[in-house]
Amino acid sequence: MTGTGSAPWAGDAAPAAAADGPVPGRAVPAGRARRPRRWLVVVAVLAVAGLVGGAAWALLGSRLLAVRSVIVTGTHLVTKAEVLKAAGVRLGTPLIRVNTGQIAGRVVTIRQVQSVRVSTSWPDRVVIAVRERTPALAVNAPGGGFDLVDRDGVTVLWAAHRPSRLPLYLTADANDPLPGDPDVAAAAAVLAELPAQLKHSVISITAPSQDQVTLNLSNGITVLWGSVSDASAKAKELALLMRTHARYYDVSAPGTVMTN
Repeated sequence: MTGTGSAPWAGDAAPAAAADGPVPGRAVPAGRARRPRRWLVVVAVLAVAGLVGGAAWALLGSRLLAVRSVIVTGTHLVTKAEVLKAAGVRLGTPLIRVNTGQIAGRVVTIRQVQSVRVSTSWPDRVVIAVRERTPALAVNAPGGGFDLVDRDGVTVLWAAHRPSRLPLYLTADANDPLPGDPDVAAAAAVLAELPAQLKHSVISITAPSQDQVTLNLSNGITVLWGSVSDASAKAKELALLMRTHARYYDVSAPGTVMTN
């Protein structure tokens, strides 16, 4: 009886365990193990796609990150309304679609604007920082009065009377083009390098060439300054020479000055 009763019990226990679940030590079929992982991957992909779609909608389609204001700074000669008109920024445009380069290119066409920097400020602002041209010389205007030009010869303003702080730039031909003229640039550069006291006494300036800039002072003295180089040395020599009370000084070549 003992030999015939133990074998059937061992055979019956094995099928019962297999029906309830995997038995430790036995391999699980590959298809059954991969199914949960596949669902996790699908869920993760859908979640990422939702986040990307939401972000794209917020940046490109939503008014939450759209232009609500345009700030203009640095204007004195030009009105902010003129800058805004030239900029052409439409309120409600998604900030990510704002082309700052194109805006800057339109604003810099304004004559009084020398340069401009356009930037976006999240979440809803465009900032236009303008750098205006600075008058350096006065030129007789064809119709009367004076054109106030910058170092590039670009007319910044018109004035009925010459400002005392701006010397009159004299040209051989009143019809000579000024914009981009290197002689105008040389004259403006020399003025910028002059000591304050001497600069304030200059009433007119000529520049037949870049190395022959000549200053006409309020006391009737004429100074051949030459080029913009060696400004400090020229100023020191001129200060010493003017003690001789001459009417003409040539300091264009420091160390070999001439008076008359």
